[in-house]
Amino acid sequence: MREKIKHYLKEFILFIIFITVVTNVVSLYKSRNLTQQPLTIKYKSTYPKKPILLHFWATWCPVCKVEAANIQRLSKYYNVITIAVKSNENEIKRYMKKNNLDFKVINDKDALLAQQFNIAVYPTTFIYDKNKKLIFSEVGYTSTFGMWIRLLWAKF
Repeated sequence: MREKIKHYLKEFILFIIFITVVTNVVSLYKSRNLTQQPLTIKYKSTYPKKPILLHFWATWCPVCKVEAANIQRLSKYYNVITIAVKSNENEIKRYMKKNNLDFKVINDKDALLAQQFNIAVYPTTFIYDKNKKLIFSEVGYTSTFGMWIRLLWAKF
């Protein structure tokens, strides 16, 4: 019995490693056309001298709904700006209230900002250092831990 458990545990760990590698390769592939320019959005910083997480999402995006709690957690400790794309103001308000979210949201109802950043897939996340230089970009779901590690890295 113990050997069987070890076998399944090993298979599970290998599966997780495989999925992690595949999702990172897909994210890298999808992010190749994203803008690499420094951040030019002006806003009042809650946490001066800290990295900035810029997150493009939509109320109609199922993956964005799963990732929203991650963004909420990080918004308590970092500069987080989210951009809701192709979503109207009332949808955003209902979405935020229903999901107990209070992070900063810019409404990009006509996807003009998304076009400037060459966004084709949601969610898409950019992480900038304290000087607004792009350090990381991610396409698709990213865990809280994954974003947190990237934000820590961006501090240096």
